[in-house]
Amino acid sequence: MQDLRYRLTFTAQKEQQLLREALADIGVSKRALTAIKFQGGALLVNGKEQNVRFPLNIGDEVTVIFPMEEISDGLLPESGELAIKYEDDVLLILEKPPYQSTIPSHDHPTGSIANFVAAHLKEQQIRSTVHVVTRLDRDTSGLMCIAKHRHIHHLMSEAQKKREIHRTYEALVHGEISEDFLQIIAPIGRKDGSIIEREVREDGKFAHTDVQVLNRYRIHGEDISHVRLNLHTGRTHQIRVHMASIGHPLLGDDLYGGKRELVARQALHCVELELLHPLNGQTLKWTSEFPEDIRRIYE
Repeated sequence: MQDLRYRLTFTAQKEQQLLREALADIGVSKRALTAIKFQGGALLVNGKEQNVRFPLNIGDEVTVIFPMEEISDGLLPESGELAIKYEDDVLLILEKPPYQSTIPSHDHPTGSIANFVAAHLKEQQIRSTVHVVTRLDRDTSGLMCIAKHRHIHHLMSEAQKKREIHRTYEALVHGEISEDFLQIIAPIGRKDGSIIEREVREDGKFAHTDVQVLNRYRIHGEDISHVRLNLHTGRTHQIRVHMASIGHPLLGDDLYGGKRELVARQALHCVELELLHPLNGQTLKWTSEFPEDIRRIYE
């Protein structure tokens, strides 16, 4: 039977370094080591199983065999179209359309990106649950990143904490923004009495958004600004809350004061995604353009 466990191989670079320390250097977490020890993984040095206290010599080949992942209960693999921008053994970069959930929910239990990716991984004989690195709201479109293995997801999560994953968005907002560039630095927290809605509030978490105006339009008698947005933090609904807080809610975002006459969802799209590959450190960058439902507003 084919062994479907995820394997990671590297060459020791330091003389007499303990295996445990070498694994920490490449980002293998203590939690992963515990799982390897007790849940069916293995640590091999030059093809022979060793424990974490084994002293390595320069040039030793180390193979980390991670235990089999448990597939998430309730995540049914479902055939569906994925707009794949990039794929290798560990990463999947997609372009998410509007009106599709990233993960299943009570209201939308099927048809999500995660359902489709689960089927995609199954076809590749990758026994892994779906690890979403950069999640998008159901009505937000654009680029997103998924890790194919738990260890890769851990590495990408650490990269996010270090702000090594950069996402750029574009949006259409109500009103004419007079400045060409502005910074919004305002704390965001959950709105009292709401599970979903957020707001700028003094006891919220620090949030910072840079706003660059790309174009200004006059459409059907209303001023509209086309903006590019860079996030320095990743709070829930950050762009939507920050733009509404300065009186320029996103078109279509009726939760935060936007109108739906021109588009039936928030006019927000992730246009750029840049990251370092978790295994080789190579800089990777993808770009995307507004989908048709947003473009037709101003074209």
